[in-house]
Parts: sequence; C-alpha cells; structure tokens
Amino acid sequence: MATFNKRGYKEPKPKAEKLDNNYIEDVNVDAKDSATAKAFDTLDQSASRAEDFVAKNQKYILGFLTVVALATVSYLLFQKFIAEPSQEEAASELFVAQQNFQKAVDATGTKADSLYNLVLKGSEGKFGVVKIADEYSGTDAGNLANYYSGVAYLNTKKYAEAITSLEKFKSDDIMLSTIAIGAIGDAYAQQNKQKEALTRMQILVDKKLNDPIIYENIAKIYQQMDEYELSKQFYTEVLKLDDGKADSHYGLGALLVIEANRLSGEKQKAKLKEAILELEIARQLAPKDSDTLRALYQIYNNLGMTEKAAEIKAILSNQ
Repeated sequence: MATFNKRGYKEPKPKAEKLDNNYIEDVNVDAKDSATAKAFDTLDQSASRAEDFVAKNQKYILGFLTVVALATVSYLLFQKFIAEPSQEEAASELFVAQQNFQKAVDATGTKADSLYNLVLKGSEGKFGVVKIADEYSGTDAGNLANYYSGVAYLNTKKYAEAITSLEKFKSDDIMLSTIAIGAIGDAYAQQNKQKEALTRMQILVDKKLNDPIIYENIAKIYQQMDEYELSKQFYTEVLKLDDGKADSHYGLGALLVIEANRLSGEKQKAKLKEAILELEIARQLAPKDSDTLRALYQIYNNLGMTEKAAEIKAILSNQ
C-alpha cells in the first residue's frame, strides 16, 4: 500500500542543476490521582459525629442511596443491552471491510484503488468503514474503523480526509499508533505541508523507536525542503540501522550529485564518483528502479564512461 513507508510516497523529483563542465544533464534528484488520598483524611472523624449526622439526615441519605442504586442498575443495563450488543454488531460490520482492506494492501494499481473504495463505502450488504466509524462511535470497532478509513483515504489520495480519520484513531498499540502518526505525516507531506509532516514525524523520533522507515521519510521531507544537510544526516542514520534500504542509498546519491553541481574540475568528478557508489548499491537492492537507472546512465554518459552508460541504457530499453 502506498503508506508512508513506500517509495511511491515521494513527490515528483526536481531537476538537478547542470554541472559546470557539462558532466550532468537533467539528473533527477528525489528528492487515580490524589483525590482518594484526600478522602481518607475524613476517616478520623468520631463515630458519634457520624451517628449524629446520619440521624439528622437519614431521609436524604436514603434518597441518595436510591439514586446511586438506580444509576448502577442503569449502567449495568446499558452495558448488557446496548454497549455489548453494539460492540458485537460493529465487529460484524467491520469483518468484510477488514478482508477488503487486506486484499487492497496486497493488490496494486487500479485494483487496489477499487478495493480501498469498497473498504470505505462497504460491500456484501455490510457498512463501509466510514459508516461504521460514525454509527458505532465509542466502540472498539468504531475506533479501528477510523484507522482503516485514514489509510484507505491516504491510498486513494484523499489526504485531508485521511488526516481527519487518523486524528480520531486512538490506540495503545505501538505498531498501529506509529503507523497512524506516520500516515498523518505522509498525508501532510503529499499536500506539500512539510512543516506539519515533520511535526508528526518528530513525535515518532521522540519515542526513540529507532525505525529506519521513520528516519527515511524525514530525510525525504527535508530533501523536498532543500534542507540537504539535514536530509543527509537522516539518510545516514537510516543506513546505520538498515544498510539494505535502497531509497536511502538513492537519496544519498542524489544529494551527492547536488553537492557535485556546486563544484568543478576534479573535485566535481570525485563527488560524482561518490554518488555512483551509492546509486550502484541502490541498483543492486532494486535492480529495476527506473529513477536509479536513469541517474546512473546520465552520470556515466556525461563522465565519458561509455561502456557503463551503454549497459544501463540497454536495461532501461528493456523495461
């Protein structure tokens, strides 16, 4: 699915500046508080004072106890005849949507979009998650429906709706809450609201989860903001945690190309060779990634490395 941990997340990549010596042309860069304690303070009152109080206020006390008893019975009746059945009904309604959600996650393209729409709108005579979240608000299933709604909206590019649904979702589950916060950040980033996206991502950083996906998405956001040094720091952190992240190797390669564009002569060539190293690792990890292949072709071609350029061009031609 196209959640915040996918390569498809990225905004269209800006064109890199041309090299001073015409080495590179059109290289894309991706871019229960203390109240109880206080109550115990009253326990040192004498028994006689308590008895006097009861004698004088017996009528009111009995009335109060009656109210408490009625309230307790009402609560139990609510739980038995309304809350519990509501939970069961909500869970039943959600079952089909959950199945469609998993199918959507496993699918691609228009098929995935169609399945996400079924998740949102419903199928097989069952409510969609939007209706479940509204009709069964306050139940566990209703809460979970907000999560499914948010992710489905995100994957169908309805970013404002995704944020609204995901903000309503509450969970103590570390994995789900992490995905939800990250998805909110993704939705903001997709709307070019990078500061809002970074605010959400920082929540995850503060949790010290040490998740390379989180750092990678922060790196991408900083790259979109032209904050290249910060972007480089986060890409480097990603690769310390997981050296097998192709997007981070690609991102570092793109940043090195940008650095090279500010140099000239031998210094420029040396920086481009650093970029090639990162891009070739990205290519090994994701051999069919067209962004990586195009970047490598353009660098090899403009550095006069004709055999390597021809090799990459042949691969691109067969895709």
